[in-house]
Amino acid sequence: MSDPWLSIIGIGEDGLPGLSRQSQEVLDAAEVIFGGPRHLELGNAGNRGQAWAVPFSIEPVLALKSRKVAMLVSGDPFCFGAGSSVTAHLTCDDWVAYPAPSTFSLACSRLGWRLEKTHTFGLHATPFSHLRPVLSDGVQIICLMRDGMAPSELAQWLDAQGFGETIMTILEALGGPREKLRVQKASNYALTDVTAPVAVALQLRGRGMSRASGLPDDAFHSDGQITKRPVRAMTLSALAPRDGEILWDLGAGSGSISVEWCLSAPDCKAFAVERQAKRVANITRNIADFGLEQRMQVHQGTTLELMATLPDPNVVFIGGGATAEVLDQLWDRLPLGARLVVNSVTLETEALLINRHQEHGGQLMRLAISEVGPLGSMRGWESARPVVQWSVTR
Repeated sequence: MSDPWLSIIGIGEDGLPGLSRQSQEVLDAAEVIFGGPRHLELGNAGNRGQAWAVPFSIEPVLALKSRKVAMLVSGDPFCFGAGSSVTAHLTCDDWVAYPAPSTFSLACSRLGWRLEKTHTFGLHATPFSHLRPVLSDGVQIICLMRDGMAPSELAQWLDAQGFGETIMTILEALGGPREKLRVQKASNYALTDVTAPVAVALQLRGRGMSRASGLPDDAFHSDGQITKRPVRAMTLSALAPRDGEILWDLGAGSGSISVEWCLSAPDCKAFAVERQAKRVANITRNIADFGLEQRMQVHQGTTLELMATLPDPNVVFIGGGATAEVLDQLWDRLPLGARLVVNSVTLETEALLINRHQEHGGQLMRLAISEVGPLGSMRGWESARPVVQWSVTR
């Protein structure tokens, strides 16, 4: 490695005494030291210290490339830290990192938890709904919190989700002389003197949502235009989500397909297209409820209007509005290897799909589902409208 101009140093609540000899040497040699006010104080930066810009920007760091610069960050710079924000703009010869234990490592060390078995979240500016996919009885979570009031707000949210029996361990200033651990139950949370930096460890007690495809219909905000649970489960199977893939959900209705697509893997993304404003509002609510703001978007308009504005998909689902014109333009737009799944409940669209199956191949299925319902004083089978599904790879 050549002589790097930037040193990224993880520092804990124990300040300079907790740094390795090498970390202390490069910090002493730095002409300028960037960090938050707390980190600059812990590192005794003095007049060399420069606080981060508000809002956060890495430009002041990059502007000093010809000088010896250090960054002080919490613990591990690449675990919910600022490290990758800077290194993404540099070559490997520009920087060197000196990590310290992350808050997650320190918390697990105090609690005796296996870090690899623990879910970790940075909730500084992230809605609590991002926790919803992993809420389940017995699950362990560690969350980095915004400030001292955030644990109380988290307790109220957990109680509202049916997880009021959850055991919360409030971990303040881990690794330093002010370190404090206190235990509360979410439904009875009563602490009013919590101070930052703070993390919360959760031992969940409650019943979360299923992780299999086909969540209950009432889990979604909808005007009734929703792919029903059994058909949705079979449709997700046909869509075959893989981590990191992008879905177009055309004629999205409630957005239930997009939501479950995103829930299937941590880095799946979805772009829902819906023409009606009321349904767009429902989709927006569903995005927020499931904590998918960073991975799911909704666009109001028609498929033909919006197709050119969306990033290349890996998979496309059409739940409504399939026409010959849409399928023709979509087929030309799809990258080679992309998958297409179309559901139909009308005879006209069914005839269209039969023709496209004959032209392009793939799989054509007719899904017929019946449920038990009242029949006079007894019971009988009530048939839903059959769904014809065409799935094909471009």
